[in-house]
Amino acid sequence: MRAVVVEEFAPFDEVSVGDLPDPVPGKGEVVIDVKAAELNYPDILVIAGQYQIKPQRPFSPGKAAAGVISALGEGVTGFSIGDRVSVQVEYGAYAQKLRAPATSVFRMPSEVGFIKGAALGLVYQTAHFALVERARMQTGDAVLVLGASGGIGVASVQLATAFGASTIIAGVLGEENAAVARKCGADVVVDLGIADLRDGLRDAVRAATGGRGADVVIDPVGGAANGAALRAMAWRGRMVIIGFAAGEIPIIKANYLLVKNIEVSGLQWSDYRDRDPEWVRRVQDEIFALHVAGKVDPFVSRTFPLSDFREPLALLRDGRAQGKLILEVA
Repeated sequence: MRAVVVEEFAPFDEVSVGDLPDPVPGKGEVVIDVKAAELNYPDILVIAGQYQIKPQRPFSPGKAAAGVISALGEGVTGFSIGDRVSVQVEYGAYAQKLRAPATSVFRMPSEVGFIKGAALGLVYQTAHFALVERARMQTGDAVLVLGASGGIGVASVQLATAFGASTIIAGVLGEENAAVARKCGADVVVDLGIADLRDGLRDAVRAATGGRGADVVIDPVGGAANGAALRAMAWRGRMVIIGFAAGEIPIIKANYLLVKNIEVSGLQWSDYRDRDPEWVRRVQDEIFALHVAGKVDPFVSRTFPLSDFREPLALLRDGRAQGKLILEVA
């Protein structure tokens, strides 16, 4: 099969498309003919050997995909050859065929196409767990989303809207990203590139919330925006840290949490997948149902053939990706 092949850990621009043996399903596994694969920033780290999980080489990167089941392993029930499914794994999705545990595979409704099915995977799962499980979002909460024009940001904005947020404030860089955030449902947009971010973000959030501040903050960005968002939080506000797309891991002073009665938690979604796959399945079913009902719709800004995988990864590396970038593999 054709696949992006990582022979040795390296920057992604030193990796190329090649051939790998067709996978054979083991016990409890399926093989999926991949139609579309979701690109995510952590893929860059996996390729370079900088992620917490380092695959045995050679391997293909890619954490989420959609396609058709072409083979079933021993003991697999509930699926049939020909089923249209999405799948979420640690690596392997940038390939024509993907072997995966059946517990990580989700049947897609007929209304969901392969590109949207791939895009409704990892980032929507991450945003859902961040909002519902970690932040305990309630109807009427004011939600601040940093990096709101990216994959997790768009998913967070759309899901927060579906869950009844009173006000959604989007933190972005530049007018093009602001337009994406507004299109996806943000009520107020704040440019994170302003000169006085520390006070400017707080003032904008307070103005948007009648002086209360943000009840929930979703932060996949880190860096200076994190500290500014802490200052913009309401009493008993909850921040969820998802990643550090800005390239800087922030330092949070615990005394500030005490004085403001706020909390900060972290989210690594793959722990939920590994520890409680049925919980993840329920969440994925809900995400698909919200999409079919017209309440969430992934913003896929561009698609690329498998051979051009370096271009979207460069956009992710440089912070220039909007919404989701998808590889069309078939």
